[in-house]
Amino acid sequence: MLRYLAVASAVALGALLMWPAPPTGRLVRVYGADPASADRVAVVVPGADTTVATFESSTRNPGGAARALVAEAARLAPGERLAVVAWLGYDSPPTLSFDVLTDEAAVAGSRELRRAVSALRHRTAAPIALLCHSYGSYICAQAAPGLPVAALAFIGSPGVGAGPAVPATRARVWAGLGDNDWVRLVPKIKLGAFGFGSDPMSGDYGARRFEAGAGGHSDYYRPGSISLSNLALIALGHDSEVTLESETPTRTARS
Repeated sequence: MLRYLAVASAVALGALLMWPAPPTGRLVRVYGADPASADRVAVVVPGADTTVATFESSTRNPGGAARALVAEAARLAPGERLAVVAWLGYDSPPTLSFDVLTDEAAVAGSRELRRAVSALRHRTAAPIALLCHSYGSYICAQAAPGLPVAALAFIGSPGVGAGPAVPATRARVWAGLGDNDWVRLVPKIKLGAFGFGSDPMSGDYGARRFEAGAGGHSDYYRPGSISLSNLALIALGHDSEVTLESETPTRTARS
């Protein structure tokens, strides 16, 4: 617990001491099936510290996450065609920056995400799922109202807006949080542009909480993890096969 508090404090202090960071580039790539002929489409929306330079480096980043998702979907449902769009369509703020404490980049990103999903909808008739990590979860929450998506999953979220409940969307809304994810220590408050508001893991919010395992903040797409399996099932639309948080064996209480 003290270790997590120290990490959270260091991040916050570092962010307060730094000037706004320059843009780190934008990049969108498609993995797996062609969206035009896919049975399902998933869009990976990353959080802070995502750059063009690290886009493919590991499953902590959108390209690596997309590859892991395609592989897991093929393992779980080999006869189904999943297209995964790794979307870095906004200026992702570095963790150690003033920008990461505000929603400015996220609000701008939400407009870009709406445009991207609308363009994708013109390209495919397949159901679309948004898989939204960390700072990206706020982007998705702001973009979601009226967006033509079938599923919306928040993972490792610092907050999804000022509203107390799921956004006005027909999408099935999911939320997952790893047992060792430091983001659980981030206060779920919003003061003007600062902070990110409602916790999608809260019972009052109304999301379906899926099991994300014991991983940390960047482990959700780690091969072999229950979080990756559940995200692949959400992307595939196999909702009844998703392991819900309450369905797993009791573990040591979370700190």
